[in-house]
Amino acid sequence: MHATNTLEARKGVAAGVASSAAWGINTVIIGVILTKAPFIGTKEAILLAPFVSSFAHDFFSSLWMILLMTMKGKIIEVLKYMKTRNGLIISLAALFGGPVGMSCYLLGINYIGATFTASISSLFPGIGALLAFIFLKERIGPRTWLGIILSITGVIIVSFMPSAERSNHHFIFGVLLALGSTIGWGLEGVICAWGLKDDNADPEIAVAIRQTASALAYAIIVIPIIHGYPLSFQVIRSGAVWLFLIAAFLGSANYVLYYRAIHIVGAARGTALNNTYAAWALAISVIVFKIPVSFQFMIGTVIVLVGSFFVSGNLKELVQISAN
Repeated sequence: MHATNTLEARKGVAAGVASSAAWGINTVIIGVILTKAPFIGTKEAILLAPFVSSFAHDFFSSLWMILLMTMKGKIIEVLKYMKTRNGLIISLAALFGGPVGMSCYLLGINYIGATFTASISSLFPGIGALLAFIFLKERIGPRTWLGIILSITGVIIVSFMPSAERSNHHFIFGVLLALGSTIGWGLEGVICAWGLKDDNADPEIAVAIRQTASALAYAIIVIPIIHGYPLSFQVIRSGAVWLFLIAAFLGSANYVLYYRAIHIVGAARGTALNNTYAAWALAISVIVFKIPVSFQFMIGTVIVLVGSFFVSGNLKELVQISAN
């Protein structure tokens, strides 16, 4: 945590909230993409869709970040930083956030939809807070522990007794996948905070490394194993590529703001503020796409979000943070 005055703390809070808005919109767009060609043509395409779409997302996101770094004259710094200890740490964070967290997240969307997956996966600040407490020695007070309990309770409410249209043998599997994303993203936040612990760390450079490392992991390991390159090339030739470019742009914005928040206000607080993306995804799904949600689902989501704010600690202290 590097906030030393009120202004910096407020910037950290604003970055965390803005990142959640970008990721919420990103989530809904990905949900739309998975309902379009070439992901619905065959049984094989449907099976491979979450992995290929995750690869496409991080690949295009890495291109956006390379373009940004080139325009800012930082591309050489990125290459140099990749060879440092902290650069390798960020690359490790990318593996948990991308091939693990993102794949589980998109698989969850594929099985139980964007709104359910967004709400369940929003448990990850609790996981991140616990890991930050264990490995980074970040202080966790009674409010934070209460937030963790509330987050878990909210997830149980959301996932218990699914609505009729979701009552199928894939629902529990989808819930488990969404929970898997919480572990991957929780680990990413903590490892990222470790890699950004230097005062002169640049979140934009870190994100460029993160997205590139994740895309390479997919390209070299995941996609060849699942034989996903034919479908990947179909994506590039299809109309879905434009939606991917938009989603990847929002994903890049999310990560830049998210990593900035982690750098300024710490891993536990940064992940908790980013976590409000579930509310954005829910609002967009209901208002724009008229997707019906149950009262139980809304109550569970609200409890998860309240728990996330408790996880972030005393919000009054967040904007009046001292350098302790």
